[in-house]
Amino acid sequence: MSNTIPVFKAWAPEWLIRGAILLVVLPSMGLFGLSTADGPASAGYYGIEPADVQYSMVIFYAAIASFFALERRFFIFIAVKEYLLISTIIQVITSYICYRTYNLHMLFIFRFIQGMANCASTSICITLIFSRLHTERAREIGYSVFYCVLLCLSPFTTVVTAPIIDAFDYNILYKAVIYAYLPGTILLFILMNNVHLNRKFPLYQIDWASFVIYALVLCLIGYVLLYGQQYYWLQDKRILSSVIAIVVLPIIFVVRQLKMKRPYLDFAVFKSRNFRIGALLIFILYICRGALGITSSYFAAVLGMDPIHQGYMLLANISGVVLSVIVSSRLIVIRIPMRFTWMMGFTFLLIFHVCMYFLFATQANPSEYVIPLILQGMGAGMLMTPIIIFMVSSVPASLGSMASAMGVFFRFMGFCTSIALINFFSLFKQNEHLDRFQQTLTDLNPVVVQRMVGYRQVLVARGMAPDQATKVANALLARTAHAQTSLRYAMDYYIMISCLILIVIILIALSPYINRTTVNVQANQPAPASY
Repeated sequence: MSNTIPVFKAWAPEWLIRGAILLVVLPSMGLFGLSTADGPASAGYYGIEPADVQYSMVIFYAAIASFFALERRFFIFIAVKEYLLISTIIQVITSYICYRTYNLHMLFIFRFIQGMANCASTSICITLIFSRLHTERAREIGYSVFYCVLLCLSPFTTVVTAPIIDAFDYNILYKAVIYAYLPGTILLFILMNNVHLNRKFPLYQIDWASFVIYALVLCLIGYVLLYGQQYYWLQDKRILSSVIAIVVLPIIFVVRQLKMKRPYLDFAVFKSRNFRIGALLIFILYICRGALGITSSYFAAVLGMDPIHQGYMLLANISGVVLSVIVSSRLIVIRIPMRFTWMMGFTFLLIFHVCMYFLFATQANPSEYVIPLILQGMGAGMLMTPIIIFMVSSVPASLGSMASAMGVFFRFMGFCTSIALINFFSLFKQNEHLDRFQQTLTDLNPVVVQRMVGYRQVLVARGMAPDQATKVANALLARTAHAQTSLRYAMDYYIMISCLILIVIILIALSPYINRTTVNVQANQPAPASY
């Protein structure tokens, strides 16, 4: 397809084309993590709760997952140059509205629209990436580049946005994204010819009803997982109504798909055992990947790092991702059994979680966390691309796009489940450990008395009045207890994730079917995939 259609003008050099594609990819993918680039700053600017900040990103992700199957119809119908311009204009307009608004519901609505447009621009970019790779390893390289950028997205966003938020209000990030879009989009628009990459197919019989039902289900799932604990689950009418809708709407959706000649999502992909295995592994990977957020929270809440220094620490994670993506793509090319690649990736993740369990402390040298962060990046990079290619290659070529769409669904579910699990542990485990600490924080405990006397003496020596020093000493003791509860909750969560990873490694090692599994990408070319 791309070898015969002149997508770019003949005079355009290859380095300029690839650079322009990258300039469009970065702001497009940066929009995904923008809501949580600095959660407290976002919540403070809009006057909302931390859960609302998380839900704005969930809505963005739900838009991508639900629109993915429908987006292909527009991609085929509209010339790629016009399609790029339309998607960029929509993202710029919605970014400007997010920049200007203070209304939470407006933010949710336009973040969803933004997610749909982002799905379109991402589809264009990954297709263009594949079109520039003419070797027999094009698919491996294309997937590796795209998912390497995706895995580096969260730490990269922190690195880039931290200095901006430090100097300006949070909403300036949306204005920065608008300006970031302009160079790459204008350059790519100049370099491209106005051609269709596929045979033009009319936009009739678009299944908007399935899209609406699917989008509602995903948004409601995210809503229940994020707000359920806060509203005491089924005791709240909003959560109860959402759960009922989550049960009823999927039944309607599935029945509708089974009766349609051209289903919105084809469930035939689940007939493949490899696809089911890959779906489970990608779900688990996203739960494990989400645990990195606890480390970032630990850096901020316990070690007192500002976002800028957190970004510097996360550069180690980026280096691990880049290194492992290169290695994993090479392993796919030489057809190393998937069992070896997966076990290596999950082993890196296991080592990271176990190391962090022992490194969590109220005082530490930041350099101690560099190697674990590199290992975490290496684990994610070793798993992401191989699992995605394994899933999409396991189904017939005609179902490749459906497999990609279902893959986005499982990644969305893993993402939301990770947030829900962290919120659950953050509340209950911290309270559990805090109750235990409070039982020992009495005047009868000599350690507590010694600590209080030490605090008071230091404060008085620095000129504070004795009665005021006593109050401040109590506050410092409470702060120390809170830091300890945060550490214990983080350690409990990482132990749970470590046990999960260990079980996965054992199952992969003992499964004879996986032992014999390799992926021949050249035999069955995967379709482009999104987040």
